[in-house]
Amino acid sequence: MLNIALFGPPGAGKGTQSEFLIKKYNLFYISTGDLLRKEMAGKTKLGLEAQSIMAAGGLVSDEIIVQIIEKTITENPGCNGFLFDGFPRTYIQAYILEGLMLKLHTALNCLISLTVAEEESVRRLMNRGITSGRSDDNETVIRNRLKEYNQKTLPVLQFYRDKGIYVEVDGTKDIDAVHQQITGIIRNELSKSLFNVVLFGYPGSGRGSQGKALAKKFGLEYVATGPMLDEEIKAGTEIGRRITSHYENGQLVPDEIVVQLIEKKLSDSRDVKGFIFKGFPRTLVQSYILDGLLKKHGSAISQIIEIEVPTLELIRRLDERSKTPGCMPYDNSTSKIVKRLHEHETKTVPVIEKYNQLHEVSKIDGQGSFDEVFARISVVIEDGFKRMR
Repeated sequence: MLNIALFGPPGAGKGTQSEFLIKKYNLFYISTGDLLRKEMAGKTKLGLEAQSIMAAGGLVSDEIIVQIIEKTITENPGCNGFLFDGFPRTYIQAYILEGLMLKLHTALNCLISLTVAEEESVRRLMNRGITSGRSDDNETVIRNRLKEYNQKTLPVLQFYRDKGIYVEVDGTKDIDAVHQQITGIIRNELSKSLFNVVLFGYPGSGRGSQGKALAKKFGLEYVATGPMLDEEIKAGTEIGRRITSHYENGQLVPDEIVVQLIEKKLSDSRDVKGFIFKGFPRTLVQSYILDGLLKKHGSAISQIIEIEVPTLELIRRLDERSKTPGCMPYDNSTSKIVKRLHEHETKTVPVIEKYNQLHEVSKIDGQGSFDEVFARISVVIEDGFKRMR
């Protein structure tokens, strides 16, 4: 996800550059003024509360503003990120946004500040006043707006300088040159981002074979819990012995072991574009664990794909697999197959539903030849890479 705060004094050209960025990177535009007007027009609870405060001559509180922003973010899972125009406006709001981003398992990538000298801002706005007819585009009002901007904004800019995500752009250049500068900054930010795919599907849907092939094609690291557990057992490690003990006692391997292995995989992997996860997360608890692990490593889920195959076809495939060397422990009887499918339905389908609310799950028809399904998934991943870049 790409989250940017765009700052600049009145007349710096934020509006023009915002339009470019929204279209180019599929970002959702967040301006607190626009959001407040939308809530009031829709007569929502927050909108009516804000309207009441403004009617009494008061300022809308940060508490209301942050609720509206959170609502906007959660209601727009299909976008590639968010562009904050003029928010946060105060030092306190900077901390509020930081906390909100953490709550939503994301972060602000950078704050881009369009720098323009005061006299240049005044000149631009005075010229705009000639054509726009705006009553506030006169020198006295303009200089007061610039004074207020500088007083309130400097602490915010320092906040993000200290975090190391503040970037200046010379806003005095022409529109295309400024756009090129901003595009270069964003390209650099995106190059730091990992492309992480979670691949869902019932047993027999082909997740394993597709996941390996997709990882190879797109330069992703394939992360499957089963092979990782087997490697520990074969290597005779302490974790491997603990895994064996759980297997022998007919127990599931606890999350604390699986998490250690996944975190090690994330830490040890170098020069990869991202990861493709198969078999994890299987439960709601594991979904929160994965979100936390990726966040710890400065990353997040980029795309979620579910391979859909009819139940009768799944049973047929699993029955056929039971007669091959690739037979899994749950393949050797119909009752075990049905039990495993039911387990996926009760434990993993709620995870997919959760992610669908937050990220939008891409559903792929898993019927047909391997190559046909592979081509369908590849198109979706390629589109994800394009949106990310």
